[in-house]
Amino acid sequence: MKKVALTVAVLALGLAACETKTEEAVENTTVENAVEADVNAADTAVDNALDDAGNAVENAGEAVENAADDADNAM
Repeated sequence: MKKVALTVAVLALGLAACETKTEEAVENTTVENAVEADVNAADTAVDNALDDAGNAVENAGEAVENAADDADNAM
């Protein structure tokens, strides 16, 4: 009976240790998922900002070209 009781106690401790590790793994996965979502959002924001900057430069170039055309037409 002592061997059975000792075996049960060891198994219970082992399961308790696994539960703690499982909870830590779940917490780590949750944090990793949140970080990945933040990185993806930041990447999208950077892409959008670059697109907006490119559009602004293109619009400025067209405005300069239009101003030059207007100056030529005024002569």
